[in-house]
Amino acid sequence: MSTRTSEDGALQKITVHVPHALLRRARDVSGSGITETVRQGLHLVAARDAYGKLRALRGKVRFDLDLKRLRED
Repeated sequence: MSTRTSEDGALQKITVHVPHALLRRARDVSGSGITETVRQGLHLVAARDAYGKLRALRGKVRFDLDLKRLRED
């Protein structure tokens, strides 16, 4: 058995059953093939937790930055 790798590490071959219309829509939006579309979807699901944590911080973090001074650099 051979192991394939990518920049993210080892790859795992899977079989998924998805509604045809959903896959077609996702591929149309991504402009990619099936594998890349599924990868993009998995990345979005994995990132959902981080996005939720960032949303929870909204209005709770204060930045004391001088915008004029930052623009001078």
